[in-house]
Amino acid sequence: MKPSQAELERARHLWTYRGQQRPAFAVQPTEGQESVWDYPRPPAYVPDSRRIEVYANNSLIASTKASIRALETGGPPAFYLPADTVDGTKLRQSLRRTYCEWKGEAEYFHVQTDDERIENAIWRYPKALEDAACIAGWYACYPSLLRCLVDGEPVRSQAGGYYGGWITHDVVGPFKGEPGTGHW
Repeated sequence: MKPSQAELERARHLWTYRGQQRPAFAVQPTEGQESVWDYPRPPAYVPDSRRIEVYANNSLIASTKASIRALETGGPPAFYLPADTVDGTKLRQSLRRTYCEWKGEAEYFHVQTDDERIENAIWRYPKALEDAACIAGWYACYPSLLRCLVDGEPVRSQAGGYYGGWITHDVVGPFKGEPGTGHW
């Protein structure tokens, strides 16, 4: 259910950290790294030309060199992939829906391979809010459920189950979703 404008504004103002100043508990990035505490809120959407591959077991689900990283304070980036780079024959619509105060309503998909069905592994914002319009209709996925690679590097999944951030060697935290981070 879509929240009212007042509920949306209230949710947006609940965040303690907004990327203007890195908190004392944040890991200091080294050369070639980014701190998720330098990412803004609302999120920034940044094109990325690294090779992205997504597998369900050994079945390739998506491959592209034209993704968009959603960079939001405290969370590792979520990678959004163009619809034409995702194998839609393996997607099955889910009844699950969530709402992000920055992106809008997300719809979810199960991934069906010859061997198994992976529940709610992929999502997209079909009608993203204005500030997130560049990812409307693009797909993102949970690296906790699918095998995701960035330029051949296996992605580690963000803790917590709800978030779909991709942790690679070039991103440092700590990350939203870990125990004790509910107020972030």
